[in-house]
Amino acid sequence: MTANASITNTSGPLPPVRSIAVTGGKGGVGKTNLSVNLAASLAMLGKRTLLLDADLGLANVDVLLGLSPQYTLADLVSGRCELDELILEGPAGMLVVPAASGRRHMAELQPAQHVGLVNVFNDLQRELDILLIDTAAGITDSVLTFCQAAQDAIVVVCDEPASITDAYALIKVLARERGVDRVQVVANMVRSPAEGRGLYEKLSRVCERFLGDVSLNFLGAVPHCDWLRMAVQRQQAVATAYPASPSARAIAEIARRAARWEPPANPRGNIEFFVDRMIRQGAIA
Repeated sequence: MTANASITNTSGPLPPVRSIAVTGGKGGVGKTNLSVNLAASLAMLGKRTLLLDADLGLANVDVLLGLSPQYTLADLVSGRCELDELILEGPAGMLVVPAASGRRHMAELQPAQHVGLVNVFNDLQRELDILLIDTAAGITDSVLTFCQAAQDAIVVVCDEPASITDAYALIKVLARERGVDRVQVVANMVRSPAEGRGLYEKLSRVCERFLGDVSLNFLGAVPHCDWLRMAVQRQQAVATAYPASPSARAIAEIARRAARWEPPANPRGNIEFFVDRMIRQGAIA
């Protein structure tokens, strides 16, 4: 299913887009589930939202949503299609750019190709409010580049020692190598709000001790939830399938906070999604 043509721009300058990367130090912390449901929740709030599956080698956003893409980012990289042809419509009117799974060459793209994927969004002629980027886990070049190119980076953590350790390692590399000095934190799969806050404070203490120039912000906590597991099995977003469930309500609250973030006014002077829109806006202003 292709996206609704009504949000394709026909005239006038396109509005700036707030870009938000969702990432995690290790796999298995629920990063993609958060990305999918945050995108759906933002769309339900009336935000024109595009979700980019940037886990280039092991993509699964389309699987989680039961979508059947005709093309993926692998086709874009090989020149078989344009970016606009990739876009699918998901739940609540959110849009999805699907990637390929099991394509080793996509996992092994060169740094310049990651920059090229960021820059190709300059050509997208659609009216959007928010771009969500679901990155791979870890500290590979693709993760670092996509987080650097977004205005905000959300790091997902859960209550495992390895999750905290790897989240700290990711934040350190983003700060030292890519100049990312502000990070949003979401505690996932927690047993209580207090556990979520405690996870954030644990990570925050380590960052304050060793990374004094990085600002952390607690964006929220998502509880363990059987409804979420049921939605995954049905290949649906819990935000739309079971909106009254504890996980859907928690993610909706995170979406309300993110929806209040202002669109970027000016380019920061390095790699950035939709930078041409900011430049044009500045010239008009």
